[in-house]
Amino acid sequence: MIAQNIEDVKKTLKEGVRLVAVSKTKPVEDLQQAYMAGMRIFGENKAIEMQEKQQALPKDIAWHFIGHLQTNKVKYIAPFVSLIHSVDRLDLLEVINKEAQKNRRIIPCLLQFHIAQEDTKFGLNLSSVKELLESEAYKKMENVRIDGVMGMATNTDDRVQIRTEFAELKKIYSYLQQTFFKEQASFKEISMGMSDDYILAMEEGATLVRVGSAIFGARNYEKKSL
Repeated sequence: MIAQNIEDVKKTLKEGVRLVAVSKTKPVEDLQQAYMAGMRIFGENKAIEMQEKQQALPKDIAWHFIGHLQTNKVKYIAPFVSLIHSVDRLDLLEVINKEAQKNRRIIPCLLQFHIAQEDTKFGLNLSSVKELLESEAYKKMENVRIDGVMGMATNTDDRVQIRTEFAELKKIYSYLQQTFFKEQASFKEISMGMSDDYILAMEEGATLVRVGSAIFGARNYEKKSL
């Protein structure tokens, strides 16, 4: 079923859009099935769980961290993480830079923006991101690279609202690209869209879509809540 789900989702992807299989809470066996079906990008939201899965699975997997990241957990993923989607504050970026330096690597990151009409979502706004990018602390960082932006739309059935929020993230991306990253070719990622709304996200410019339940089925804690 997982293999068929992946095939079905891939058929809907626009050219140039990469699929992140959101595997949080799922057992290694499910990830192995997805791997055998051709998936190479997996998204996790818990650092230690991600570390354990990375140790158990093939080494050609690109691991994307997509959840709210605590500074004291960065060390667990710094040696191998391929992309951190959820940088929402300067002190987190400072720790990522420090841990990347220890591991002699540069860690690509996305800036997470609060685009939803919900207080439960984390993220920057334009004023806070300008403050971050213009700070002396950021300018001194040599072991992180900002490759784009990430955002989560409101959990609603209102497709017009969702589309509007995705369009807002695309506008933020375009502003940052022109203002701060014009000379940086790697600043090209817009991570938005999940199982219920990734089609809309692609229409508004997503380059990375984070799809979990459409591939693996409902997550464990979702089943418990039913």
